[in-house]
Amino acid sequence: MRVAVIGPTHPYKGGIAQHTTELAHRLAALGHQVVIESWSDQYPARLYPGVQRVAEPEMEPFGSTRYPLSWRRPEGWVRLGRRLRREADAVVLVVVTPIQAPAYLAILTALRGRAGRRGGGPRVLALCHNVLPHERRAVDEPLIRAVLRRVSAVLVHTAAQAELAATLTSAPVVVAEMAPHLWSSPTRRRPEVTEPATQAEPGVRATAGGRPRRSLLFFGLVRPYKGLDVLLRALARGPADVRLTVAGEFWGDAAQTTRLIADLGLTDRVDVRAGYVDAAEVPGLFAAADALVLPYRAGTASQNVDLAHLYGLPVIATTVGTLATAVRDGVDGLLVPPDDVDALAAALRRLYEPGVLADLRAKVSPPDPQAAWGNYLDAALGALGDG
Repeated sequence: MRVAVIGPTHPYKGGIAQHTTELAHRLAALGHQVVIESWSDQYPARLYPGVQRVAEPEMEPFGSTRYPLSWRRPEGWVRLGRRLRREADAVVLVVVTPIQAPAYLAILTALRGRAGRRGGGPRVLALCHNVLPHERRAVDEPLIRAVLRRVSAVLVHTAAQAELAATLTSAPVVVAEMAPHLWSSPTRRRPEVTEPATQAEPGVRATAGGRPRRSLLFFGLVRPYKGLDVLLRALARGPADVRLTVAGEFWGDAAQTTRLIADLGLTDRVDVRAGYVDAAEVPGLFAAADALVLPYRAGTASQNVDLAHLYGLPVIATTVGTLATAVRDGVDGLLVPPDDVDALAAALRRLYEPGVLADLRAKVSPPDPQAAWGNYLDAALGALGDG
């Protein structure tokens, strides 16, 4: 089958670009003729307050990749749709943000099919990492509805997202748990996975002065819905000897977080490493932590649980999206309600009770990318009529 995947890939950074690349690699490995149709310019810089691109590939680039799309050039949207009508049997439309809906609508119109093969066009699968943004504007829902009503099928990563998608389109909606993609593709820059260091009491590390050090990690893009402010307040109420590393690019100005850290008296306990985390830095960050904390107020799916488990770390998370099932409470992590400072502080105290951290770490199981991707591809290809 000739498959066109429309979405971000290298030199764009981040999990969605990596997922798009990995999806193309794995579809090609099954014998399909695959091409990625990507962006030369995704959207205006003012709409993304950070660095959009990286110089070095985060994973092995997909060989058959073209860059015909630019937010500046609407005529390119129509040309791509017309070309794919001739060249593709199926199109996977990676839905990242409503900002790109006008481009996608132009492509879908040029394909001449609201659904299925009407008019002879290729089938179109909308792959929605989030059906709607966590932080929404009034125009987001009508834009996404317009896109989803013009595709053959929709693929989402959770049952809750499927329910949301079903309110926006009559097209079939398929649920497939997101498969790991942050480390499972061959790449020259894949970090080495090492076993967690053996120590008498996991969670107690010696500093240069010989004093015990306990450390937690908040990792990834910092946005309001991810609840870093909740974690900081919980840290101030939790064990006084626990430190926190915040590693990730801030969505907007980090000054508000810096002020909160100072107001809470945490300046000496919080290490803020603002900026995109290069893949080569990931092993060191996780090796230095006792646990990963995901204090999300909202969410759908996150690769960070799998990434923590890959490095042998338990996860403290809120009961939102797939976090509630990805983390087994009291087994390989601890779960708390979202936006609850007291509950999160209590979880931090529990983590460092005698024997708790060691027990959680002993029960962490690394993910199985091959099995997960097998299920994911079965769902995607089934939705495209090739399952």
